Amino acid sequence: MSLPPKTQLGRYEVPCGAWVCLNSFMKPVWILILLFLLCPPVLRSQTAEQDDVIRVETDVTNLPFTVTDKQRRFITTLRAEDVRVLEDGVPQKLFTFQQETDRPLAIAFLIDVSRSQEFTLPEEKAAARSFIEKVINSSKDQVAIVPFTGLAYLEQELTRDVLSVYRVLERVDVAVPAYLGAGRPLMSIPVGPGLLAPPEEGTTAIWDAVALTSSGVLAKAPGLRRRAIIVLTDGLDTSSRLMQKEAINRALAAETVIYAIGIGSKRDGVNRGALRDLAERTGGRAFFPDKKLDLNAVFTEIEAELRTQYLIAYSSTNKKRDGAYRKITVEVTTPELRKEKLEIRHRPGYYAKTGL
Repeated sequence: MSLPPKTQLGRYEVPCGAWVCLNSFMKPVWILILLFLLCPPVLRSQTAEQDDVIRVETDVTNLPFTVTDKQRRFITTLRAEDVRVLEDGVPQKLFTFQQETDRPLAIAFLIDVSRSQEFTLPEEKAAARSFIEKVINSSKDQVAIVPFTGLAYLEQELTRDVLSVYRVLERVDVAVPAYLGAGRPLMSIPVGPGLLAPPEEGTTAIWDAVALTSSGVLAKAPGLRRRAIIVLTDGLDTSSRLMQKEAINRALAAETVIYAIGIGSKRDGVNRGALRDLAERTGGRAFFPDKKLDLNAVFTEIEAELRTQYLIAYSSTNKKRDGAYRKITVEVTTPELRKEKLEIRHRPGYYAKTGL
C-alpha cells in the first residue's frame, strides 16, 4: 500500500491527507509550543541585561569609616541618628548604616623588595604571615602578594588558599642584584614613543605599584568586599611613571583603603609625609614602627580597624556623572558625643563615574 505524500510541519512530517485536520487544530498548539521553547531564554536574557543596567546605573556610594576616642579606642556603639554625611556640603540621606565586623576582605600585601629593605624584609614577612594567620578567614577572605621594585610582580593573585599564600610569601626576596621571582609583572601603564620606559632594575616605583595593584588586582575582587592594600616600604619613590595623585585616584576608584607601613634603612630613612598622604587620602593610616615588636603591634591595629568599622551607603543628590571629584564629610550630630571629640576616619571623597 502506498503512503500519501508528506508535507513538512516545522521539523516533522505528516501525511497530506491529515494536513487539513491538523491545520485547523494543531497549528495553534505548535505556536504555543514554539513560544514556550523560545521565550524562557529570551526572558532570561532580558533579566540578565536588566540586572547589568541596575548595577551600572545605580549611583550608590559605599563608605566605610572608623571612629576612635581621644585614647584611640575604637567606638562601636554609634547609631545612624548620631551621624550625618555631607557631599560637597550637601546633606545626604542614608539608606544603609551598619557596623561591619564580618564583611569579606580582599587584601593585597605590597612589599618593597628593593635593596633598602634587605635587612628588614625577614621581619616584615614574619609579621605579615602572623597577620594572615590571625585575620584571614579562608572560607571567604582573599589575599594577594605583590612584591615590587621598579616593576610590580603579581606573585600570588587573590586567593583564599592561605597555604599557597604562605609558600609564596616565603619565596619573596630582595631584588639584589635583580628580581628573581616567578610572578608576572603588572604592565598596564602605556609605553611607546614619547612615553617613559619601564623603570630599571634596582629602582623603586611605589606609586606605579599602588596604582597597578588597585586597578589590576583589587578592583577585580568579586562581590561586596572590604578592599585594602598593606604596603611595606620606605616611601622613597625613585622611578614611578605615574604621579602619587594617580595612585591615590586609582585606589579610590577601586574602593581600596591603604595602610602604609614605613620601614627603611638607617642611612636613607623613611618618607613619612608621602606615606601618610597616601594612606590618609584613601581613608587608611600610616605607621612607622622602629622595632620588630612595633611591627607586630601595627598589624594588630590594622586587624582591629578592619574588623571594627561602620558602613554607610547613600545615593548622591548630585546626579551628574561628569567625573568630578566629590568631597565627603561625616559628622557627629549628637551633642553628648560631640563633646567627646571623636575622630572619624574615612576616605575624603571620590570621583563620580562618567556617563556611559
